[in-house]
Amino acid sequence: MTVLATVLAVAAGRGAAGSAAVAAAVLAGQLSVGWCNDAADARRDTICGRRDKPVATGELPPRAVAVAAGAALALCVPLSLLSGLAAGAAHLGMVATGWSYNLLFKHTLLSPLPYAAAFGALPAFVTLGLPSPSWPAWWAVAAGALLGVGAHLVNVLPDIQDDLATGVRGLPQRLGRGACRRLAPSLMLAAVCVLVTGPPGGVGRSGWALAGAAAAVSVAGTALPRDVRSRWPFRAAVIVAGMAVAQLLLHGSDMT
Repeated sequence: MTVLATVLAVAAGRGAAGSAAVAAAVLAGQLSVGWCNDAADARRDTICGRRDKPVATGELPPRAVAVAAGAALALCVPLSLLSGLAAGAAHLGMVATGWSYNLLFKHTLLSPLPYAAAFGALPAFVTLGLPSPSWPAWWAVAAGALLGVGAHLVNVLPDIQDDLATGVRGLPQRLGRGACRRLAPSLMLAAVCVLVTGPPGGVGRSGWALAGAAAAVSVAGTALPRDVRSRWPFRAAVIVAGMAVAQLLLHGSDMT
């Protein structure tokens, strides 16, 4: 997320100092959200035997992670405001949605909402911090929201059984693995289509070729594997998401 935001800032014309400010703010925000998640899920991760989580293995007390999350959040405020009041507010809103997911929305049918809001607001953080601040184009916001919901499904997909066993019942858990494995690549494909058709200038051959390739990968990832445990839907979603991100970066200067 930090790399994506930084490259998008460069593509949009934020310059070296502005892009560095974006990188620092997003990194602090992501650390705060990630550490908040580790602190909130400490008991669940321990039950599920997550060996990749220091809190779950007992190497780190939950309180230490909670303090680190709070410190990163406090640091995120001034770093966000380096981009200006409007842009800073947009980024802090993104971080707030991440915390709200960890502490509340993860357990509800509205679990995709924070992802859609945070990813959709990322272009606004970039464009509102330009020398001539402006709201981002609709297609950048829409594509970001679609990528966010797709990322939510991709992130949850490998852990659905563990989540259900420990009482987490967000929308992906309620839909089940089969539905999520089809929806994730489809949402990423929708983001590609928005990014191909939305920017000014019409759709060229390269745009149609990209959309066709994304559609082929999406169909292959969802239709070919018959085993619900197959990782091909996950891989297809990641590949198509990469195509969408590349297209977004190519049109970074068109967002305003």
